[in-house]
Amino acid sequence: MTTIDWDAAAGSFDEEPDHGLLDPAVRDAWAGRLESWLPATRGDVLDLGCGTGSLSLLAAGQGHRVTAVDRSPGMAELARAKLAGTGAEVLVGDAGLPPVGQRAFDVILARHVVWLLPDPAAALAHWFGLLKPGGRLVLIEGVWGGVGLSAARVTALLAPHTERVHHEDLAGDARLWGKEVDDERYALVARAEPRHRHTEVVDVHLILRRGPDVLLARRADTGYADGLLHMPSGHAEDGEDVREAMIREAAEEIGVVLDPDEVRVALVMQHRGPGGGARMGWFFVAEYDAEHPPRNAEPEKCSELDWFLQGS
Repeated sequence: MTTIDWDAAAGSFDEEPDHGLLDPAVRDAWAGRLESWLPATRGDVLDLGCGTGSLSLLAAGQGHRVTAVDRSPGMAELARAKLAGTGAEVLVGDAGLPPVGQRAFDVILARHVVWLLPDPAAALAHWFGLLKPGGRLVLIEGVWGGVGLSAARVTALLAPHTERVHHEDLAGDARLWGKEVDDERYALVARAEPRHRHTEVVDVHLILRRGPDVLLARRADTGYADGLLHMPSGHAEDGEDVREAMIREAAEEIGVVLDPDEVRVALVMQHRGPGGGARMGWFFVAEYDAEHPPRNAEPEKCSELDWFLQGS
């Protein structure tokens, strides 16, 4: 565990581009990522190790109810000032055991916190216990100059608690850091509990249109139709509404946050999966929004993402 005097660091903390988000380009980059990680509908967000409250401010600005926790009174004081008027609550306390009583949250957000904890495994177990059913844990971590935790290590710590962990590489997006970086930086989004698919698998597919073009992705390292082009797609979880499943999969796979009113059903059909079992496929149509362009949010599963002329 690394020990840092965070009260002493508080006064200059926001000078780092990714801490204070003072540069509009850096702030917009984090706002876009955060929007893709948080629920599309208003939720209760617990920001642990909130620092001066920069990510809490973005979450509150996106309509969420925010509770922010930091063990440093100096950091918490700056966060309260930054979050004034948003309705957010700022508490002083240990991120590993946040002082929130029996409250439950839709999202627990922690940026550059897990690597500092004396017992990360125990903290993660406790955090999962604070999530509502179907809630999510959003962890932003990395390895900097020999310190930190790798994505593989944190994913292993999450394994006892969930079957669904979405990995997103952040090192390649210089806008997030205000500079080019060459170390490991990533986000992990983990569901609150193991989820199991329906006995009959329900597929959801997105036909994202840009004029005459449609968005297609090329599978890689999935064990199913690798190398072939397909629409952004996934599976509905047990008890999940198919439209909500499509919205979730679009955010996870291509980083596009869709409003339910923007998505319409184009086709429903039964087909057979690779093992010959029956599947039900739901195909949804949505239109391209230039302000929220798609990106390859799952490079470990997708080797190419591009627009293709429909019918070509």
